[in-house]
Amino acid sequence: MKNALLAALMLSVAGLSAPAYAADVTIPIIVKDTTSNYWQIVLAGARKAGKDLGVKVPELGAQSEADIDGQISILENAVSGKPAAIVISPTQFAALGKPIDEAAKSVKIIGIDSAADSKSFSSFLTTDNTQGGRVAADAMAEGIKAKTGKAEGDVALITSLPGVGSLDQRAAGFKEELAAKYPGLKLVADKVADGQATTGLNIMTDLITASPNLKGVFASNLIMGQGAGQAIAENRLGDKMTLVAFDSDDKLVKLLTDGSIYALIVQDPYRMGYDGVKTALAVSKGEKVPVTVDTGVNAITKAGMNSPRSQELLNPKLN
Repeated sequence: MKNALLAALMLSVAGLSAPAYAADVTIPIIVKDTTSNYWQIVLAGARKAGKDLGVKVPELGAQSEADIDGQISILENAVSGKPAAIVISPTQFAALGKPIDEAAKSVKIIGIDSAADSKSFSSFLTTDNTQGGRVAADAMAEGIKAKTGKAEGDVALITSLPGVGSLDQRAAGFKEELAAKYPGLKLVADKVADGQATTGLNIMTDLITASPNLKGVFASNLIMGQGAGQAIAENRLGDKMTLVAFDSDDKLVKLLTDGSIYALIVQDPYRMGYDGVKTALAVSKGEKVPVTVDTGVNAITKAGMNSPRSQELLNPKLN
């Protein structure tokens, strides 16, 4: 009888302890910008993970991807709240290195999306951005060949901001693939903007004017894709120019549909947010987790945009 009572008591305690633990667990997620579509998808994934796992997931973020000081302050405040772990996408590679090292002295840090100059991440979940750049080069070559009959001509690269790890990796992969596989494609312009869509529009407009032989452009993030796509749409160059943009939102999907954009290189931000929180919870419990996780990248053209997987990536559920 004593053994039975003891077993029942142990089961009761075990049954209560897990939910009680979960209810007390807080795992903040810090993104670069809470307003953009991409980060809204990341946050939706994190929100769903919090609901599924029974943990609190405060959604934090800077005013823009250029707000480095704002993100550092948010990280410091999050650490002071003594959470179980923190999920963060660093705004800038160099500037966030030391703050993340300092934070990791007090709490486990899970990185997502973009790297930082730090070896303090317990785990890092990201797109292989170098591979993403290679996929962009392949898509561009495909588009130029489809429109002109051969993968030859002048091409350009537009990067949103300097010093951002993920963007630098995309640019490197793009250039590597051009050099390795497409000798007929010549990179004639490598432009770096200030993170504003209007700047992307102006750069693209200038490229159209200054480079009459331009056949393709790689806009390496969503904001630059919006600006470059608008310029191509306004100049009605969709049948001549091959624009490849990274990420997606309603504007980019519309530009893909009307032919102003040839291909979108799409990540899986929902998975990044969901698995980021899931991994953070595991780390907080002392469980072993992978050091790095590749969350994948896909090229979506107008011809393939209605497939089930493409729709899952282009139109993820935000609620």
